[in-house]
Amino acid sequence: MGLFKRNPFGHILFIKKWLIRILGTLSHRRFRGFNELKIEGSEIIKNLPDKNVLFISNHQTYFADVVSMFHVFNASLKGRVDSIKNVGYLWHPKLNMYFIAAKETMTSGLFPKIMAYAGSVSIERTWRSKGEDVKRQVKMSDISKIGTALNDGWVITFPQGTTTPFKPIRKGTAFIIKQYKPIVIPIVIDGFRRSFDKKGLRIKKKNILQSMEIKAPLDIDYENDTPEDIVKKIEYAIEQHPSFLKVISEEELKKNNDLNKKREW
Repeated sequence: MGLFKRNPFGHILFIKKWLIRILGTLSHRRFRGFNELKIEGSEIIKNLPDKNVLFISNHQTYFADVVSMFHVFNASLKGRVDSIKNVGYLWHPKLNMYFIAAKETMTSGLFPKIMAYAGSVSIERTWRSKGEDVKRQVKMSDISKIGTALNDGWVITFPQGTTTPFKPIRKGTAFIIKQYKPIVIPIVIDGFRRSFDKKGLRIKKKNILQSMEIKAPLDIDYENDTPEDIVKKIEYAIEQHPSFLKVISEEELKKNNDLNKKREW
């Protein structure tokens, strides 16, 4: 790798490699030390193609979710099975790995900007800005950026667009899947909300069992499945359909159904 070789977004890969090494080393004990990350299904990772793979997951913190996936994916590619033991797997990390995040979040301070260089595809949220609900038109340049990332490698996305559980899936994820036809890998995480603050930077509680389940690729008919069909499959795959709630009132169920009808990008 040339010293100044860049990825399609203009980031120097040598710098990105060192950022991942440093951030990974500093964060490792958050998932294997202060807390314990239980992993299932990591053997799926090493059999995936090098690009056009979309990981879809529920969302619990701004940054810890993504960081844990960088750990698990790189460990799996280095032959570890359901383990992130020995952080040496980050010495030669996978550099064509990205995550979709709100531009507003990724420009809000020094650490988010460092994280952005390490792999963010930053986009404008169409439904929320500065803590308020908005309704914006989708930027086609944002869609193109996601396509560029998929054409170059792996992309992580949180299709609910929020860390609040059981919120509707954003329909834009389904359109991206139909347009770019990636392999779609569902992931279900838990325990992050209890062990970290909302940003995923401060350890809120120690000795929490965190979990990450990596599931088999989603069965999608790219030509015949409607966006609504794909949204429904995502809901069940990442266990965010209301049926996964143990108790849900009729009022809440009606509210969720109303939101489902209003899904936007």
